[in-house]
Amino acid sequence: MNNVLFDVPGPKAKARHRLYAVIGILVVLALIAFVVYSFYDSGQFAGQKWEWLQYAQVQSDLANAVVATLKAFALGAVFALIFGAVFAAGRLSDHAWVRGISTAIVEFFRAIPLLILMFLFYYGLPTLGADTSPLFAVVLGLTLYNGSVLAEVFRAGINSLPKGQAEAAYALGMRKTQVMFTVLLPQAIRAMLPTIISQLVVLLKDTALGFLVTYPELLYYARYIGSQGVFARPIVPSTIVAAAIYIAMCLLLTALATYLERRNRRSKKHIEPTDRKAEQVVLGNAAGGAGFSGT
Repeated sequence: MNNVLFDVPGPKAKARHRLYAVIGILVVLALIAFVVYSFYDSGQFAGQKWEWLQYAQVQSDLANAVVATLKAFALGAVFALIFGAVFAAGRLSDHAWVRGISTAIVEFFRAIPLLILMFLFYYGLPTLGADTSPLFAVVLGLTLYNGSVLAEVFRAGINSLPKGQAEAAYALGMRKTQVMFTVLLPQAIRAMLPTIISQLVVLLKDTALGFLVTYPELLYYARYIGSQGVFARPIVPSTIVAAAIYIAMCLLLTALATYLERRNRRSKKHIEPTDRKAEQVVLGNAAGGAGFSGT
């Protein structure tokens, strides 16, 4: 199948691709070296600009900012997964009006930039007499935007499953809702796990937008420290520290995704044969009960 899509590169093409890769790596390393040298030349690595990390109060506040970031991420991730599962099921409903409403909601919130959603919930809701908070605006914005994206991910995962899975469940007397949430959706989540984790990584990074609505997350605190004259206004060092923490959290989340994928792949080797046999037995019994004979 790969040969149908493109020609297999020969020895010259492989050597050319390696050369392009080496050149690309060298260009990236040169850009990084240029940025690092510029920071060094402007005194951003001077000890005075990094002294703020030595203070216990700063370390405590920095840890609190990380906790606030993880809190917004955890709440947004849980609600986004629930939102995505519910509206994915709605888009696959047999009722046209349910499909229409679900599609409209998903497409609407997926089309609006996340920052606009946060602004609307933080600055707009109080004008309507509703009480709000930065955490509420951040979590609700993350839920609606990323949940809409996850709804499409779940829908694609459910549609990719073999039809025999649903047919076997219906043969057992399950209803549409039971089939969706107990049979199809769990399998779709396992099948689409890499894509789901990728979207959760995006959600984690999107929490940085919370500083624009005064939510005290990591970037908000980095900006605060960077504006302090007592520490020689270390905006670049504080941003580097915040970026390093974000990278570490994203790498941990990616490592978790890799572990779950490998575990799912190992367990799938033992489960799939049993599932196929059970499906064949269920369909055979259903056909026999309907008066058909099988070989």
